[in-house]
Amino acid sequence: MLKNNPRDFIEEEDRQIQEEIWLLGQPKLRDYLHFVREMVIDGDKLDRTQLTDEWRTTNDYYHELEEREAGIADQEECRDLDPTLAPLVEEVVADPRYQSAFAGLPAKFEMVELDRLVIFQPHVTCRFVESLAARLGPDPGPEALFHFCLPLGRPEPTVRIQRVGSDRFLFWSDSSDFRFLEPVLLDPEQVRDYRSAGPVAGIVGLMVGFGSNLLNAVRADKRLILHNGYHRAVALRSLGITHAPCIVQTATRMDELDIAAAKDVVKTPAFYLKAARPPLLKDFFDPRIRKVLKTRRIRKMVEVKFDVQDFHVVD
Repeated sequence: MLKNNPRDFIEEEDRQIQEEIWLLGQPKLRDYLHFVREMVIDGDKLDRTQLTDEWRTTNDYYHELEEREAGIADQEECRDLDPTLAPLVEEVVADPRYQSAFAGLPAKFEMVELDRLVIFQPHVTCRFVESLAARLGPDPGPEALFHFCLPLGRPEPTVRIQRVGSDRFLFWSDSSDFRFLEPVLLDPEQVRDYRSAGPVAGIVGLMVGFGSNLLNAVRADKRLILHNGYHRAVALRSLGITHAPCIVQTATRMDELDIAAAKDVVKTPAFYLKAARPPLLKDFFDPRIRKVLKTRRIRKMVEVKFDVQDFHVVD
C-alpha cells in the first residue's frame, strides 16, 4: 500500500528510533566511540573530541568513586527466598532450559541486592525497560516478582526468517536474547509433517532461538556479576525494588569462570573482580555516568549456513 501522508513516513521513522542508556567512563572508550559512530542518529557528525572529553570526565568521576566506594562490590547483600516460593523454584529447576544452562556449576536461588551487582553490559534500551516496569507494576507480590525475574513459557518476541540461498538462512528479532543455540541430530520420528523424497536416515537441526531468559549472576571472589537480565534488573530498580530473585552460580577458579561468565568478564577478570570500584547496576541511575543516546533500532540477526560434501570412502 502506497503512503501518501507524510505523517505515515514520520511515524515509521519514529518507530525505527530508540533511546539507549549508555554508561560512560569505563572501558572501553573505543567501544563507545564505535557505538556512537555506527548506531547513534547522526553519530558520524558528532565531535569526536567532545565525545572523548565527556567520557574522560566520567572516567575521572569513577576514580573518585574508587576512593569513596572502595570495596562496595564486596558487600553484596543476599537474602534467602521466601519459603512459600519453593514450588516455583522446583518448577524452574525441572525446566529443560534451566537444566541445560546451569548444569556446569553449583547454583542456588537467592534474593540479590540489585545496586551492588557488578555489570559488564554498558547500555540498555529505554523503551524495553519502561515496558517491563509497566508490565510488573510498582508493588508486586513475591510470586509476581519471581515470575518476572525467572519466567517460564512466556511468549517470545517475533522472529522473522528468510531463506537467502540454497545453503543460507537469516533469522532476526528485536530481542537481545536471540541467538544460535546448538546443532542437534534428530531421528526421523522427531519431525512431523515433512514430506521426504526418499527414506530419511537422520536429520541435522541447526537450532536458533532464545537464551534461558532467567535472571542470573555469577559469584566469584565475594562479588556477584550480573550475567543475564539487565533490562529486567534496571526495570526493577526503577520501581524502587532493591532485591530480586536470581539464580546464582558460584565460580571458584578461572576455568569455572570461563564456562559461566560472559566473554568480556573472562577477558579482563581483574577489572571486574579486583577493581576497588567496578561498574555497578546502580550506575544506570547516576546522572554523572549515564547518557541517553538516540539510536537506530537495534535488531539481533543470526545467519545460518551449512555445507554438504558427498564422497566415497574405501574400506
